[in-house]
Amino acid sequence: MQPATPLVLCVLLSQVLLLTSAEDLDCTPGFQQKVFHIDQPAEFIEDQAILNLTFSDCKGNDKLHYEVSSPYFRVNTDGSLVALRNITAVGKTLFVHARTPHAEDMAELVIVGGKDIQGSLQVVDSDRPEGSKFRLTGKGVDQEPKGIFRINENTGSVSVTRNLDRETIATYQLFVETVDVNGRTLEGPVPLEVIVIDQNDNRPIFREGPYIGHVMEGSPTGTTVMRMTAFDADDPATDNALLRYNIRQQTPDKPSPNMFYIDPEKGDIVTVVSPALLDRETLENPKYELIIEAQDMAGLDVGLTGTATATIMIDDKNDHSPKFTKKEFQATVEEGAMGVIVNLTVEDKDDPTTGAWRAAYTIINGNPGQSFEIHTNPQTNEGMLSVVKPLDYEISAFHTLLIKVENEDPLVPDVSYGSSSTATVHITVLDANESPVFYPDPMMVTKQENISVGSVLLTVNATDPDSLQRQTIRYSVYKDPAGWLNINPINGTVDTTALLDRESPFVHNSVYTALFLATDSGNPPATGTGTLLITLEDVNDNAPFIYPTVAEVCDDAKNLSVVILGATDKDLHPNTDPFKFEIHKQTVPDKVWKISKINNTHALVSLLQNLNKANYHLPIMVTDSGKPPMTNITDLRVQVCSCKNSKVDCNAAGAPHFSAATALLLSLFSLARL
Repeated sequence: MQPATPLVLCVLLSQVLLLTSAEDLDCTPGFQQKVFHIDQPAEFIEDQAILNLTFSDCKGNDKLHYEVSSPYFRVNTDGSLVALRNITAVGKTLFVHARTPHAEDMAELVIVGGKDIQGSLQVVDSDRPEGSKFRLTGKGVDQEPKGIFRINENTGSVSVTRNLDRETIATYQLFVETVDVNGRTLEGPVPLEVIVIDQNDNRPIFREGPYIGHVMEGSPTGTTVMRMTAFDADDPATDNALLRYNIRQQTPDKPSPNMFYIDPEKGDIVTVVSPALLDRETLENPKYELIIEAQDMAGLDVGLTGTATATIMIDDKNDHSPKFTKKEFQATVEEGAMGVIVNLTVEDKDDPTTGAWRAAYTIINGNPGQSFEIHTNPQTNEGMLSVVKPLDYEISAFHTLLIKVENEDPLVPDVSYGSSSTATVHITVLDANESPVFYPDPMMVTKQENISVGSVLLTVNATDPDSLQRQTIRYSVYKDPAGWLNINPINGTVDTTALLDRESPFVHNSVYTALFLATDSGNPPATGTGTLLITLEDVNDNAPFIYPTVAEVCDDAKNLSVVILGATDKDLHPNTDPFKFEIHKQTVPDKVWKISKINNTHALVSLLQNLNKANYHLPIMVTDSGKPPMTNITDLRVQVCSCKNSKVDCNAAGAPHFSAATALLLSLFSLARL
């Protein structure tokens, strides 16, 4: 026996079609009667008319096509419903779908007394061996999703157990075979393809929102703003997913209720008004909201719809130049003052959030000394004119500036800046009592330290900028940290009231700093400050001194070196080293102590023989190299201690417990740092 030809099961699912009200029309597209009731007969006879259906699309029913939910029935061109073969059970309901390019509708046939068989297909095999059975396998039977289809193992009737959704699974590939009582395959398997026919059960959906478009004001008619695209989950090969677009509502509806048009097939939104009507400055609101509708079934009234909102912004272009609110502005400022003196106001009809509105100001005349600057206030768009260099009343009491204003963005070609984009600012400078000014400042003088008290250092000079006023100036000391100076209040002569000391803690790097005041006779008086820097030359007025002044040595030491002495001097070179070290007026025999020069700043004190445990005072004289030189005599206390079994005992000597070796190491360390 040859395998049976593959069978195709077409299962039609019920749907509800939304009909548009047409109360004012004589013809309503669709079935004239949508629901029929008949009694379940003993058998539906092949080619015998069951009932007559009447469908009209109101346009001649061109290309009218019928589909019946059961494969055992058809609708003839005259609208009669007939069975394709003798059949007893078809279920409780049949659905008839009629469709033309202009309309579609669904009619329902209720079979009173019929049994619900969920839809079935008869598999026929006339040569099937006795005792054999049918078996159905595949996706939807024994593979996920399981249990959707089943087969009557005796009759071969394939039935559906639950509703099918084409958008979930569009086709099922099943296999039919015959098996013996033991389940062994006798024939097959034969493929059985089940195709789920699409019903229009999905509305169009706009999935990509929010939809926001922009169009420049004054754009030509037909300018594309944006594209709206909807999605329909139905079969794209059918009209169920063939979408058409239209604008349902426009808000606001001024200056025209039809500012925009949408391409019904592409979804492109374009402008349809003249450029003159698309003027942002004259519009009630530069933002339009459009309710866009997408309808399937190619836009037929029976099609399902979905909507979305499109927001269209009318963008500003720089078609208005800024204009000063007046041609002349006045400002008054005190001489010496700085900061904003006047705010220049302008008007601009463009969008305040764009560079077409934001102003940029320029001083084009009257500012040779660059004493003025102008900046834009970002909140108000005003021009803030400021004085950035102090003005002098005595030089000029009046200033006149010419200022222009432009936008950050360039103007459109047919618009230009006019005379209203320039303005004149008249500035009056008010005279103020200015502080006297020292010249030079700072004032510098060089003197030797220790000059005699009452010595004149210099005469300071301060002038009053108010040359047009007759004012006198008096001088006074403002800061004199060491209290060394005095100033004549009338003529400004500075002299000393004490000896100047370069080594004073008030002197830094040989420079002493003092401040003086010059006060005029204005009302109120004004005061200026001047700085005096006195460079002090060094004289040899500080004797050197030695370090350390205490040393220890053991009474039985083999190394008779006692200590390395260093010397320092507060003066500057050449009034410091090289130093001369001597033992002054020894009271012990000369052969007991010895001092030897190591370098310009250090010398070694040593013993010529061991001494008994005691304290010894050795006068050390150190002399610097100044002219004339200065000498200092300092007692060096030497403690001779008992050193036995690594223990140092200086108690009898009444001195700290330092060994001679330790003192020597400390002295060598001090020498190494120099």
